[in-house]
Amino acid sequence: MPIPSFLARRSFHYGFFVAGLTFLALLVAAAIRSAPGVFIVPFEQEFGWSRATISLAISLNLVLYGLIGPFAATVMEQIGIRWMMVFSLAAIAIGVGLTTLMSAPWQLILLWGIVVGCGSGVIALVLGAIVVNRWFFERRGLILGILTASTATGQLVFLPILSAITHRFGWRAGALVLTGAALLIIPAIAIFMRDRPAEVGLRPFGDKSETGELPQPKANSIASTFNALWLGMGNRDFWLLFGSFFICGASTNGLIGTHLIPACIDHGIPEVKAAGLLAIMGLFDFLGTTISGWLSDRWNNRYLLCWYYGLRGLSLIFLPFSFNFSFYGLSVFAVFYGLDWIATVPPTVRLVANAFGKENVGVMFGWIVAGHQIGAATAAFGAGVLRTWMGSYFQAFILSGVLCLIAAVCVLRIGQTPSKGNSQLLKQET
Repeated sequence: MPIPSFLARRSFHYGFFVAGLTFLALLVAAAIRSAPGVFIVPFEQEFGWSRATISLAISLNLVLYGLIGPFAATVMEQIGIRWMMVFSLAAIAIGVGLTTLMSAPWQLILLWGIVVGCGSGVIALVLGAIVVNRWFFERRGLILGILTASTATGQLVFLPILSAITHRFGWRAGALVLTGAALLIIPAIAIFMRDRPAEVGLRPFGDKSETGELPQPKANSIASTFNALWLGMGNRDFWLLFGSFFICGASTNGLIGTHLIPACIDHGIPEVKAAGLLAIMGLFDFLGTTISGWLSDRWNNRYLLCWYYGLRGLSLIFLPFSFNFSFYGLSVFAVFYGLDWIATVPPTVRLVANAFGKENVGVMFGWIVAGHQIGAATAAFGAGVLRTWMGSYFQAFILSGVLCLIAAVCVLRIGQTPSKGNSQLLKQET
């Protein structure tokens, strides 16, 4: 399918337009993934379901979101990025739309947990990593930082609106708005998205070499994905990256993204005002993650991660005490925590590329993102259980903060031992 001439001009590299489409898709997917934080209390009030039951569906969504990533990375080699994005956005729209008809917990688990979880697993951090490494030779860290920050922008743009709609018209109206947003961007992806620079007669941005792009082998996606995991498991850096990203997921999407609004409501803070806190975090995270991408091109990425996890841990330990200072204490938390929300992604991707090679970033980062989402699911369900059992989120916030401080120490060991040759093995096998 031809593209408009002004988009194919050599003075405007098409990679920036591809990055823009990817940003838009990630933004919408992020808004949908953050929606359960707004819907938990309405589900409790309408259906009488416990917070632990609702958290189970959310945790399943987060697990599948992570586990789909590495397989999506290899399937993209088979059918292309564009059609994978179209199919996944359609699945997300169907899953969210059908939740308006549900009446039993198993339907929430099926639709939000499985259907939306699988669809959002493609429109995820792995997608951004693949797009950046295919389309950009220069400014990879900066572009990846901007793409990663789209999850923050999704919260910034949608959560206050979604919360206001839900408060005034009910959660079903909010779900239909999310469905419409997913459906709206599918045509643009189908028409303008491209898989590789060669499809529009270009090289990756900043690549001045004369060699042509090597054709990618059509490997068995399932076998190559599991083989990459098996080989990665023999590398200590894989476990350090996997473990630190497990803690990253537990301390962001799983805990704050899912339970901050219900925790605020527990302390008498209205839902719309609580959603505004997440929006503040989104605003400052857009800034923090973009700067993190810029820094990852210039500074030692291990030290960056150490600072990020350390500051996040201190912020989470402060959080349960900030409720004593009313909304102003929470605003201070939102600013400092927001700057750090997912600033960990650009340096983590850079360290994955260093450990396993640029050609393997998609599948290996996919497995590490799986660790992120397993951590998120553990925190989403565990915090719900603790809230049901203890009547408070205090223990969940403190435990998450301590885990972040542990991660801050562990990441300093990444890349400190000689390579075992995993990059070459992965290249040969995949």
